[in-house]
Amino acid sequence: MNQDDRQPSGRLLKAPENFLDADGVRRVFAEAKDGRRGFLRQAFVAAGAAGALGGAARVAAAPVSGDGDPAILELPEHSKGLGQAVVTDGYGKPSKYEANVQRRQSPGLTQTAQASVSFAPLQSLFGIVTPSGLHFERHHQGWWDIDPSKHRLMVNGSDPGLLKKPLVLGMDELMRLPSVSRFHFIECGANTGMEWGNVAVPTVQYSHGMLSCSEFTGVPLRVVLDMAGVDYKKARYVLAEGADGSSMTRTIPMEMVESGEVLLAYGQNGEMLRPENGYPLRLVVPGVQGVSWVKYLRRIEVGDQPWATKDEAIHYVDLMPGGLHRQYTSIQECKSVVTTPSGGQVLLDKGFYNISGLAWSGRGRIQRVDVSVDGGRNWRSARLEGTPLPKCLTRFNLDWVWDGKPALIQSRAMDETGFVQPAMRQLREVRGTRSIYHNNAIQTWLVQEDGEVKNVQLS
Repeated sequence: MNQDDRQPSGRLLKAPENFLDADGVRRVFAEAKDGRRGFLRQAFVAAGAAGALGGAARVAAAPVSGDGDPAILELPEHSKGLGQAVVTDGYGKPSKYEANVQRRQSPGLTQTAQASVSFAPLQSLFGIVTPSGLHFERHHQGWWDIDPSKHRLMVNGSDPGLLKKPLVLGMDELMRLPSVSRFHFIECGANTGMEWGNVAVPTVQYSHGMLSCSEFTGVPLRVVLDMAGVDYKKARYVLAEGADGSSMTRTIPMEMVESGEVLLAYGQNGEMLRPENGYPLRLVVPGVQGVSWVKYLRRIEVGDQPWATKDEAIHYVDLMPGGLHRQYTSIQECKSVVTTPSGGQVLLDKGFYNISGLAWSGRGRIQRVDVSVDGGRNWRSARLEGTPLPKCLTRFNLDWVWDGKPALIQSRAMDETGFVQPAMRQLREVRGTRSIYHNNAIQTWLVQEDGEVKNVQLS
């Protein structure tokens, strides 16, 4: 759909309504004195907000006093009787009170039954691990539940001289090999893609939700290539091919494989992969866009040059300002986003809040995250939870006392290479405005005087 085809009365709005220039930033703070509200229009219609936002509106509960509170004075039923029996009818499920926390499809995207995407509810998650049932999905030809006893992995070479012995391995044979478990993020290259077109989707689930993080278990691809007797001096690339109807194929540089990072993964978060995440076998390529993490993996071919398949020659490429395509740009650059407070949420009163979010980099560990509440005029260093892991999500937090005036909340990450997350203006100066993929620009959330949080862009 062309940007000009999006009508202001529909679900998506164009730049003027959601793009702040320098005057707009000044107006945000000036209106705190005038008492005016609502100078920005909503990017999405807010009908059915509680369900559509997946519980996002529960930013802060009103203070509760113990005086006369029946929840304290009256003994509840669960404190007076027997609870339910041990679950014996299958897989455990979340509480019924968390039913709104779920993956969702964006109302702003064209939907088909098989080639589709669902977004993880980042605003409702804690820590860094995404539960398997909330992991974002991206399908090019729908998902399959494949019988693992009939699934095979083939290893061959584009030239017979590149390896000594082609292999065919079943799942039982693969799972007998030495395994490792590692935490890594996976992000679709198109994550935050709609923001390129000055489109402000309403929540962090829709703006950044093609992102998840799991503990993956599997066999390093290097182990299997060693078994096949690959000549690493000649074989400098790997082609990964999936078994779904799209025959997804992607080129992986051999340097990544030789490092031992690339996994033939069958496990996720302590159990077997879910069918929608590639059961029974997928490739894990840490730090690289999700399309290269080929699901339903059935074949590995080694070669001496990139293949330029359909999914890397005409798809997942960026149109640069000069008209050339930016190809083989697989690394997901340093990026961060505040998840609380974020779009669609409401601050119920002035006072203390914990600003929280996620940071990640495809080039290694997150070293630092700064947070601003005034649109980037001033920055404070956030606390990083735990020890940042390489090519993994890092949770950050910052104490904030909201004074009830408009605020523009941003986060800016830096990784161990010294790369600093750019502002949208800086990114567009290099990449232009016709990109779709690899948008790692700083995200801005506007907190209005009434506590409502909106998605805006600063120019």
